[in-house]
Amino acid sequence: MQIKRKSTAIWSGTGKDGKGNLTTQSTILNETQYGFNSRFADGIGTNPEELIAAAHAGCFSMKLAFNLQAAGFSADELKTDCEIVLEDGSITQSNITLAAKVSGIEAEKFEELVKDAEANCPVSKLLNAKITVNFTLN
Repeated sequence: MQIKRKSTAIWSGTGKDGKGNLTTQSTILNETQYGFNSRFADGIGTNPEELIAAAHAGCFSMKLAFNLQAAGFSADELKTDCEIVLEDGSITQSNITLAAKVSGIEAEKFEELVKDAEANCPVSKLLNAKITVNFTLN
């Protein structure tokens, strides 16, 4: 099965003083602003790293949910935070912190499923960066 999704970025002006907006196919982002201040400071709007963090957190969570399902478990809750590190012009790290509630699973089995999700979610495979996952299982 092949799935295609798209987004559009429109940018006007220079890198520092210009401005842009992003629109996704689903329109969940619809001309959402981004620019130098939202990327490199605390300005209003989004930025590529924030969107990659959201994509990685969501992809990892879904892959882990599929792993749990295949092992006969269902997550009560997977709360996944992702921090993308941009340094010297490259994304160098994606750091995931997971707080999970899964009834009846042994810690060793859960860790195995987490490690598989870390290595095999499609966004993990896409990123050329160090990926870390720290988790708690309640």
